[in-house]
Amino acid sequence: MTETPVTSEMRADRLRAGLKRRYAREGRFRLYGLLAIGVAVGFLLLLLGRIIEQGHTAFYTHTVTVPVYMDPARVNRAYPQGTNFELLVAEQQLARMGIADDAEGTKAAAMRSLFSSELKFAAAARIQNSPGLIGQTVPIAAPLSDDADLYFKHEISRDTPADQRRLSDEQIGWLDRMKASGQVAAHFNSGLFTKGDSTEPELAGVLGAVVGSALMLLVTAFIAIPLGVGAALYLEEFAPRGRITDLIEVNINNLAAVPSIIYGLLGLALFINWMHLPRASPLVGGLVLALMALPTIIIATRSSLKAVPPSIREAALAMGASKTQTVFQHTLPLAMPGVMTGAIISMAHALGETAPLLLIGMVSFIPGIPASFGEPTGALPSLVYIWENASERAFHERTAAAILVLLAFMIVMNAAAIFMRRRFERRW
Repeated sequence: MTETPVTSEMRADRLRAGLKRRYAREGRFRLYGLLAIGVAVGFLLLLLGRIIEQGHTAFYTHTVTVPVYMDPARVNRAYPQGTNFELLVAEQQLARMGIADDAEGTKAAAMRSLFSSELKFAAAARIQNSPGLIGQTVPIAAPLSDDADLYFKHEISRDTPADQRRLSDEQIGWLDRMKASGQVAAHFNSGLFTKGDSTEPELAGVLGAVVGSALMLLVTAFIAIPLGVGAALYLEEFAPRGRITDLIEVNINNLAAVPSIIYGLLGLALFINWMHLPRASPLVGGLVLALMALPTIIIATRSSLKAVPPSIREAALAMGASKTQTVFQHTLPLAMPGVMTGAIISMAHALGETAPLLLIGMVSFIPGIPASFGEPTGALPSLVYIWENASERAFHERTAAAILVLLAFMIVMNAAAIFMRRRFERRW
């Protein structure tokens, strides 16, 4: 039986068929890659869209302006803060609407619950600054309560059964009348960025957490960056190769993969229980985050140093430079863009950590703005955790708003890292 001779045309047909199959595989691979990117982007947009949908209402709020008659018989001239302005305003508002209160004062209590407690502080401050206002009618502006604010944001509906909402039909009617009379106005919620945490959602802000996060990052950067860069320089440029160096390298890589909650346990045992540093302070938080950021900075710095061509070192040594001069005057400056990028990314990673902060006490309610590294404070991740677990519904929109603020911080830091790398990197 004779074999059919293979002609050049048959070889060309086989070659074309093989090329066609290869191009088809490459096309399918590109399609799979595009699909993977599309799915990832879709989930990201879904996540961001859900956060924005839930949190955009926190960026505006409603205030009410009510005329208050500063009754001399009820206003304490010597100590205005001791006056029950909330009840005074509620009774006058009911009278202005032509509504008579009952003997138990339930209607006044219902009206009073529509105003934030900020109302009494605003009224007391006006009297304290101008005692001559006693006996006059003074317009006082203050935020509405969280439930009243949610009603105007359409988060509470009149169509919802009365036993499933915190506002009664009567209270909703009062709010509609105040809105129609021009007493209620919507405006940008500047208090979200200028106030600290509060037990009342309409008065809660992220400033305390932002300052606390900034102070912690200062401590983290001051400790982790010099130590991390120094350790990487020694391991990459000066340390003799041997078992000890290999063991150190393996442990550094393992530490980069340790769960963050382990660093929280270490910080609790070391910095609080043993060193007795102030609990929930930026100092302790920064130290814990520095321990967590060190492995990442060391690994990124070593990778940047390895990327510098050996010819740079050889040329410097050939010109008579010492090993130290070569490293600090030639190698490190050329690796600095990668070092800065790794440091900023590690700081951004530390900014978003929650578990270590919860273990060192940053889960507590802290209303003030920290003024030093030793004062108790909160942080943006722990504030998100606290607000999301709060029972008041209005805290949930503020949770999403705090997440957006945290994401904005991280985007800015990552953008700075990208800019520095693009601006200062050199291509060999």
